[in-house]
Amino acid sequence: MKHALMGIAALAVSAASPAWAHGDAAAKGKAQKPSISTEEKAFGREGDPKKASRTVKIGMADTMRYTPSEITVKQGETVRFVANNGGKIMHEMVLGTMKELKEHAELMKKHPGMEHDAPYMAHIAAGKSGHIVWQFTQPGEFYYACLIPGHFEAGMIGKIVVK
Repeated sequence: MKHALMGIAALAVSAASPAWAHGDAAAKGKAQKPSISTEEKAFGREGDPKKASRTVKIGMADTMRYTPSEITVKQGETVRFVANNGGKIMHEMVLGTMKELKEHAELMKKHPGMEHDAPYMAHIAAGKSGHIVWQFTQPGEFYYACLIPGHFEAGMIGKIVVK
């Protein structure tokens, strides 16, 4: 009986996703979801790729900088970001408010292997590209940052001004 209970407990633990993972880690490796999320964030919502009014190329470098470091968009505009990691190490592009990015950066320090799967994030290996399609529904100043431990603190932050 004791061995049976231990087996059930081990199975339950192995079936559960890690508490530090966020997003739908179980969907990793599956085809991209067919629908677009309607979840509204302070900085907008996932955009429909068919409705992107422009593409903004973002360069990522091991100097812990983005190029360009600031962009301006119109309220309501849907932008396709194509982030190219020209460096030799992993980088990411995460959209958000400064408060959210700071909180997430602290969480990343505690859990550096954290899974990422949200429409406002792109985790990009060296020499690769990734994309985010985002609709900016609210005016204001928002940001994009690399939240890999040490990168945010080194200044890998860009600004988005929504007018």
